Amino acid sequence: MLLLALTLTACSTSPPPDGIAAARECLDRNPQRNAYFGDLHVHTKYSLDASTQGTNVGPHDAYRFALGERIPVQPYDADGNGLRSTQLLRPLDFAAVTDHSEFFGETEICTHPEYPGYDSPECQLYRERPGEAFLVFNLQLAERGTVNPDGTKTVPRFAYCGPNGVDCLEAAKTPWGDIQRAAEAYYDRSDDCRFTTLLGYEWTGSPESNNWHRNVIFRTGTVPALPVSYMDAAAPEYLWAGLAATCRAEDGCEVLTIPHNSNLSNGIMFQTTDDSGAPFSPAFAAAKQLNEPLAEVMQHKGQSECFNGPSTPADELCGYEILPYNNLAGDRLQNTNPPKETDFLRAALKVGLQQEADPAVGVNPFKYGFVGGTDTHIGAPGQVLEDRFPGHGGAGQPNRTMPLGLTDLVEYNPGGLSVLWAEQNTRESLYAAMRRREAYGTSGPRMTVRFFGGWDLPSDMCSSGSFVPHGYGLGVPMGGDLATPAPAGRRPRFAVSALRDPGAEDEPGLPLQRIQVVKGWIDTTGAAQETVFEVAGNKDNGAGVDEATCATSGEGYDSLCTVWEDPQFDAAQSAFYYARVVQNPGCRWHAYQCAALQASCPRPPVAPGQSDPLEGCCDVNYPKTVQERAWTSPIWYRAPS
Repeated sequence: MLLLALTLTACSTSPPPDGIAAARECLDRNPQRNAYFGDLHVHTKYSLDASTQGTNVGPHDAYRFALGERIPVQPYDADGNGLRSTQLLRPLDFAAVTDHSEFFGETEICTHPEYPGYDSPECQLYRERPGEAFLVFNLQLAERGTVNPDGTKTVPRFAYCGPNGVDCLEAAKTPWGDIQRAAEAYYDRSDDCRFTTLLGYEWTGSPESNNWHRNVIFRTGTVPALPVSYMDAAAPEYLWAGLAATCRAEDGCEVLTIPHNSNLSNGIMFQTTDDSGAPFSPAFAAAKQLNEPLAEVMQHKGQSECFNGPSTPADELCGYEILPYNNLAGDRLQNTNPPKETDFLRAALKVGLQQEADPAVGVNPFKYGFVGGTDTHIGAPGQVLEDRFPGHGGAGQPNRTMPLGLTDLVEYNPGGLSVLWAEQNTRESLYAAMRRREAYGTSGPRMTVRFFGGWDLPSDMCSSGSFVPHGYGLGVPMGGDLATPAPAGRRPRFAVSALRDPGAEDEPGLPLQRIQVVKGWIDTTGAAQETVFEVAGNKDNGAGVDEATCATSGEGYDSLCTVWEDPQFDAAQSAFYYARVVQNPGCRWHAYQCAALQASCPRPPVAPGQSDPLEGCCDVNYPKTVQERAWTSPIWYRAPS
């Protein structure tokens, strides 16, 4: 029954329309699809870690920020006014507030005296010593949970939640209701379709502090009465089963989940066994693929594309935004281990091919498209500019007092964006793009990237004036599958086009440097292989950065386009291909801040027991320059059995 429920979560027929939204036609509707830029990973005051670090803004503020309004940032004065503020230079097209669902009710009780549990020891700790409360509360999320006689797997709640957590579950309706009201209030239902809100939340399983987190995104405004949290469903398959039971197509509800931040999962995000330790069955692998069409490739806590491990050829660009530890406690504890190659998406995509080729499985459980997000914990979706980074918090700097040095831990970054190719900017259209994986992630810039694959793509697509019609008519877009079997003697062609981020009026984007195609495949022995092809642009274009002033120099491109044919194609070997578009280098966020703070290196010694707020400015593990990038969702080829 569990596997049936998992499959029904994603296989159900199309739900009824979301009010009048499905019937309307946006003014910019485009059958050949537009690129919409947004953020699918946003936290506000309703997330425990955000509230304990002093965040006061809620989902209404987050959506106002996404639309271009200025919001306050902690610390706050005695009257509750933010001593800092932040604002986007360009509004987003869409956003989803994805607050951690696990302590909605617990924190609601701890902040309102009318609840009986307000004076509990845990709530007193939450109000008086929030930093310690963060650790105490999160110990529950580090538990493995218990399988119950009814087949669920749960984690006990605090005693003040009442029998079976009933008081906390009832209190959770207040923040969950406010999140829904905010999404409705800021969803543009006019024909302008200026901004779309997507309802969602974060399921925050962290067994032994290893990241299992998923963002849960709903298709319409019809959602369960309460989120299915880690406390209710202590493994991904129990989450999917819980969603299948509470989000039903016949009620107008449809949902998908997005694994994120796999770089801190310490081997569990892409394991090939279920929660009981059994190897994937065909049904389980199919359910996983259907429930999770996307994965997060970039966010505040680093990139999850690739890592140069001992079993792969070196890729110089895999060293980008790598955290030095492999689980969520790494920024606080010194006993964590270095990153694992298996926690990165490129490795998972290869394992997925192997699972598909295994007669005992036969389905690719890791068939992920790519998206990005900020993981902001200050309610600032899309605040990704390196020179304006206020710090996103969460596991980073709490900034309950005015930051004296860097606004976040030096190993963190401003995060990324999701880009969805959709006919129009509505919930239904954006959700459909996510389902078919016609999506890509960026490290922040708003580069416009298209990627098609096919057997009959003309070599002159870039100059024909019919790039997009040929792409859809003769091939498949990013996220798709090449038609099989491969025509005899033919090799697949891939057409990729990229436009630079135009930037804002007072902050132009940087030129493009090059496009690469990353290929992974399974060889004749069953071993996973990978390689990176340079297909457009110029790696050695002389582009550079003056680290003292952050002035950029060198040549670059406003646009790049090419049609590339795989010279190593073997029709007997399953493979995936994705494009990586790379900008010219620019200054990293901490370089801007260190220059403004006139930080000298080496740093002068500090008194015993004190810390240097500018120590990160001299950390040689983090370069002062970065090359921002975009990653398209892959296109897959499946070899005949």
